[in-house]
Amino acid sequence: MNTHHVELNSDLIRFLRPLSDRPLREVTEELLVLELYRRRQLCSGKAAELLGMSRWEFVHFASRQGIAFFDLNEDEIDDEFARVDQLKSLQSDATL
Repeated sequence: MNTHHVELNSDLIRFLRPLSDRPLREVTEELLVLELYRRRQLCSGKAAELLGMSRWEFVHFASRQGIAFFDLNEDEIDDEFARVDQLKSLQSDATL
């Protein structure tokens, strides 16, 4: 993996230090990955890979940071429930 060095303003570093006792590089990578995931620039699988955890570990981790796994608007939720109703109907028809 290629690495790049980034210079950070000392004021920014002062804000990052209290977030964790882990190395600043790890904390910064974590924050970058979470933000890219929140912006939908990374899928949960790639985000997990970048942070060295399983996909489900990442999903739980992100949700603890306030980033929802399912981020659906009201119309999308209604569509999902309609699909569930259709599947139930098909299942009922198949058992008859």
